[in-house]
Amino acid sequence: MLDQWGILYDQPIVLNRRQAGAAIEGALRQRQVERLDRVAVDTHGFTHFAMALAKLVGFDLCPRLAGLKKRRLYLPKGLNIPQVLQPIVAETVSRRAIGRGWEGLLRLAVSVKHGWDSATAALDRFGSAAAGNPVYNAGDALGKLLRTLYLCDHLSNPVFRIEVLDLLNQGEAVHSLQRAIHNGMITAKQGRTTEELGTISGALTLLANIVMAWNTHHLQAMIDRAPGNHPDEVVSRLAPIGHKHINMRGILTFDLASYRSSLLGRAPSAAEYRSSH
Repeated sequence: MLDQWGILYDQPIVLNRRQAGAAIEGALRQRQVERLDRVAVDTHGFTHFAMALAKLVGFDLCPRLAGLKKRRLYLPKGLNIPQVLQPIVAETVSRRAIGRGWEGLLRLAVSVKHGWDSATAALDRFGSAAAGNPVYNAGDALGKLLRTLYLCDHLSNPVFRIEVLDLLNQGEAVHSLQRAIHNGMITAKQGRTTEELGTISGALTLLANIVMAWNTHHLQAMIDRAPGNHPDEVVSRLAPIGHKHINMRGILTFDLASYRSSLLGRAPSAAEYRSSH
């Protein structure tokens, strides 16, 4: 199924880790076999540096931003800004910062794109604590410009806004799939260390991705059997997260009512019962 959006992650998302790293890494690996132009993340998964890194490796990071009324449009100084926009514009983007760290930022993007460095590790290394580093400053400034362009599209194009919302709702629905795979409790003795959290999350992510890959395979087979019968606007809204057709527990249930007479046989008469005893 070719899609301009992506919802699959190829690695677990552990607490206190940005969602964007796993999203970018998963999108890069999906691009080997699929056309993927945009990846949507929630507010927790978004940073300006992540937005810049995603753009440099070949796709757009589209976040659903909380507190939208308080968001500013970041621009460089010296632009002719319409008066109606001035209250929401912050002229804080430094062209000089982008120029100083540009080569280092490109080297980082190439390393992530070709698998020499992971997106998760890169975003951990260039988090807010890296402020002052030329590469971080360049990525943060570029990300602010990209977020400004994204907000212009988001606020002015209702179709685009609905697409982002629909995709994120599909992504959130992955949690219901994971709860169907594992509906029990994780005891206090488990998940105490980062390694244990990674193992638990990784196992659940693997199983969820197996289900989604199986669903995707059969959805694609259905489309291939009848090409042209499935409009793009319909296919683009399909998500491989359904699970009601999958027996997660291996419990088999049979309706025996229609087979009662065959299974139990005819009840013996009183004479037959007395002769047998």
